[in-house]
Amino acid sequence: MRTRPTLSWTPTEDLPPATTDLTPVAEVLRAGKVVVLSGAGISTESGIPDYRGEGGSLSRHTPMTYQDFTGSVRARRRYWARSHLGWRTFGRALPNAGHRAVAAFERHGLLSGVITQNVDHLHQAAGSTDVVELHGSLRRVVCLSCGTFSGRRELAERLEGANPGFAPVPAALNPDGDADLTDEQVADFRVVPCTVCGGVLKPDVVFFGENVPPQRVEHCRALVREASSLLVLGSSLTVMSGLRFVRQAADAGKAVLIINQDPTRGDRHARTRVALPLGAALTALAEGLAVPLEGRADAPAP
Repeated sequence: MRTRPTLSWTPTEDLPPATTDLTPVAEVLRAGKVVVLSGAGISTESGIPDYRGEGGSLSRHTPMTYQDFTGSVRARRRYWARSHLGWRTFGRALPNAGHRAVAAFERHGLLSGVITQNVDHLHQAAGSTDVVELHGSLRRVVCLSCGTFSGRRELAERLEGANPGFAPVPAALNPDGDADLTDEQVADFRVVPCTVCGGVLKPDVVFFGENVPPQRVEHCRALVREASSLLVLGSSLTVMSGLRFVRQAADAGKAVLIINQDPTRGDRHARTRVALPLGAALTALAEGLAVPLEGRADAPAP
């Protein structure tokens, strides 16, 4: 039985103090075989807000759950109207210095893989190739009836055609590409079906309340097993989908290091947490390790 999503976390014990010293992170990167686990915090500098940081989207909205999406025509209309509008901004987001640093570490053989909780495809846009999208990607759409996959750009064109002139002003954009709109603003939005069977279309992402595919979880567990250390970037680790890999690494005696400005649910398992902005911290690490950043800040996503 699935439960409602975990939307917040409050420490129930004293956590180790954070630091601004990047030396321990540089040491594990220099040794290589590092698996990166990234969260929404690495994409905030690309204009995509996070869920739980200061001003995070959970302070004003509750993400769509799998149960609501599959169980209600009204909920699907609301989701696709808001997501379609949000995609106009979300789909144009560009990788930032943090994404480019992670890609540079991979190119120089320091990483053994990247696990991302994000659905924005920005690691790949920055040049990373060995990326596991734990929660899927907004760039793909899947039919819940026949299983056919299609591209989000194709769907956006179909939704534009079905909703000419749809251009309400959203209150805000959320990390899942959802734009804050009122019920009145989405009331007349028309949802389009699968072109193959006429079934219900869903973004190829893991909604809150939905399970990550088991084979994907096992792939990530294998990456952690084979790694020497785990580096967490920009994740509060509130939900178990990411925290389980931190626990796995710590239980195996591997070094866990976290760069996140706020306390995380994984702090007590970590060797250290560095409280610095990710773009600046990862750029400094790259410079210290003589790893040049490549790629342009304005490079389009593939």
